[in-house]
Amino acid sequence: MISNNTRVGNLLRDTLVWDNHGCMPLRPGDSSFLPQLARYRASGVDTISLNVGFDALPWKNTLGVLNHFREWLMARPEEYVLVDKVDDVIRARTEGKLSVSFDIEGGSSLDGELSRVSRYYELGVRWMLMAYNLNNDLGGGCQDDDRGLTPFGKEVVAEMNRVGMVVCCSHTGFRTTMEVMELSNKPVIFSHSNPLGVWTHKRNISDEAIKACAATGGVVGINGIGDFLGANDSRSETFVRHVDYVAELVGIEHVGLALDYVFDIQELEDYLAAHPEVFPEQHEFSDGINMVSPEQLPEIVAGLVGLGYSDTDLAAVLGGNHLRIANQCWT
Repeated sequence: MISNNTRVGNLLRDTLVWDNHGCMPLRPGDSSFLPQLARYRASGVDTISLNVGFDALPWKNTLGVLNHFREWLMARPEEYVLVDKVDDVIRARTEGKLSVSFDIEGGSSLDGELSRVSRYYELGVRWMLMAYNLNNDLGGGCQDDDRGLTPFGKEVVAEMNRVGMVVCCSHTGFRTTMEVMELSNKPVIFSHSNPLGVWTHKRNISDEAIKACAATGGVVGINGIGDFLGANDSRSETFVRHVDYVAELVGIEHVGLALDYVFDIQELEDYLAAHPEVFPEQHEFSDGINMVSPEQLPEIVAGLVGLGYSDTDLAAVLGGNHLRIANQCWT
């Protein structure tokens, strides 16, 4: 009989592992943390989506970060592959390299210009969420008075569908989320969100929203921030509970990984202190921010093995479900 440790090792070696959200410093020209991307490969991750901006930062900063990340990665072809097509994800894994795509947290990075959707896509942005906690000119945030999709927001959803950028409703208000689910003609994701059914927080999502996401064919990427998992709880077993809850609610094909690991925690803490309006419940972060790290991946897989999930199910959670979305949406 194969031991659980051997099975976990085999799964991480033989299965595509896709983390759909990681956070490097959003400072154009700063490469000080980028070498830590190697931690993903060392932990068994094959492909990562890196955040390049969010609503509270100017769109020019987003473009600067995006260009900087691209230049740094392209200068290291022996270690990294910039994702353009789905085949790049598979090729990088075969070559033992980390493939990297990008994401944007909120439509303010468009600065009201619909044409920027296709431009960002050309530069490697493969998903974008509607709003980051607060309302913007696309729709409502999850910590604001959500009034639904705006006319511009509806145009953006249609344009994202057209160019192949995946529509995301993490950080987005419930009304806007449900309107997006109705409008989109492609799968919609919660790139990095956790179920309210396990832990109550305004950033977490209801069963109704999870079911609507699944109905589009979408995936919920489970987030590793401790305050969204529990009481600042970043234990692997707690993360596993959230994965299991979504799998039991809507099926194994609708849950994946999105650790939301923040490499420069000081940047995040400084931002929260300076902008309390973005996270009204940020007092929860007063005792520090615990996060699930890439190095916990073997423990997470072992926890799911312990719950009786098959290798086929685990392959879906680890990366197969995200891969399916890419195949359905990317152009």
